[in-house]
Amino acid sequence: MPVKNRFAELLPEITEWRRDLHENPEILFDTHRTSALVEEKLKAFGCDEVVTGIGRTGVVGVIKGKSNGSGKVLGLRADMDALPMNEETGLDYASKTPNAMHACGHDGHTAMLLGAAKYLSETRNFDGTVVVIFQPAEEGGGGGREMCEDGMMERFGIQEVYGMHNWPGLPTGQFAIRPGAFFAATDQFEIFVKGRGGHAAKPHDTIDPTVTAAHLVTMLQTIASRNADPIDQVVVSVTSIESSSKAFNVIPMQVHLKGTVRTMSPEMRNLAETRLKAVADQVCAAMGGEAEVTYYRGYPCMVNSDAQTEFAADVAKGISGQCEDAPLVMGGEDFAFMLEERPGAYILVGNGDSANVHNPAYNFNDEAIPAGCSWWAEIVERRMPAA
Repeated sequence: MPVKNRFAELLPEITEWRRDLHENPEILFDTHRTSALVEEKLKAFGCDEVVTGIGRTGVVGVIKGKSNGSGKVLGLRADMDALPMNEETGLDYASKTPNAMHACGHDGHTAMLLGAAKYLSETRNFDGTVVVIFQPAEEGGGGGREMCEDGMMERFGIQEVYGMHNWPGLPTGQFAIRPGAFFAATDQFEIFVKGRGGHAAKPHDTIDPTVTAAHLVTMLQTIASRNADPIDQVVVSVTSIESSSKAFNVIPMQVHLKGTVRTMSPEMRNLAETRLKAVADQVCAAMGGEAEVTYYRGYPCMVNSDAQTEFAADVAKGISGQCEDAPLVMGGEDFAFMLEERPGAYILVGNGDSANVHNPAYNFNDEAIPAGCSWWAEIVERRMPAA
């Protein structure tokens, strides 16, 4: 079960799709051109049903097998959105849109799933139904959550769902996966440290929120070092500090902190939120000021189902000869919302020796396309073998 020959034949065509998407990136839910292109191609492939507007700009295609004795329905998901950053690759097909770039390879994910959809529509060598899911707003917008909230799983009867992401540093076309918790829950926080401003030459007449904020940044690190079990994972990062004053000789009225919390379990997530609020309140009170804390829960921890992960790894081994054990990833992934609703698995496919994702020099490696497409197709044909 190596890479399918059909995908070697289709590689120039799929590469052309991918580079067109790369040249025309779209952000969050504003994937109007991308969604229209996906819709057009799915209809041209002969999908039995193509539905738009799920999760605002999401697109879903339904492909029925030669038979349906199994009654199985599998979902295959790719993300479509780009990042709000400027590209620095110098490619002939580099982004034509200012402050928009496919710096995470979603152009490749979309192209690979389109390639698999074309093949599955041609062959239909399976017993059951496959639902191809093209999702907007993975990069912070929660498009996966919105597609689920629109009733996608129930509407199409999806029983299992599978996702894929390219991975720089992993050899091109190789795979890696892990069961259980895989990508972290990604929360954000804002803290307004409030004091009493005044002249910088008379600090005794003020309650200095700058000094308070400096102590708070340090104390927040004790959540990981003194509150969390050392064998569990938690990251607390303060990423922005902004004073209400820009002057050299003014102690400000308040300081605004922003940051992120990454965790791998619901228990640690709850602990981190509780302790962050308590530490902020108590440090500020000790210094004579006060804290206004807002905690935003983002994507949940993405958890691969055991049985589906084992199956996905076995399929990957058949294509590339091996499937590595993937490390825990403290980045977030909103495929987590789909895995909360249905059992499934998320796998990494190697992008070779490229710049890392979210880097202005990143580019998806088109040589990974045949392996990625083959994995999608084999997931379907092996999970729902033709009668």
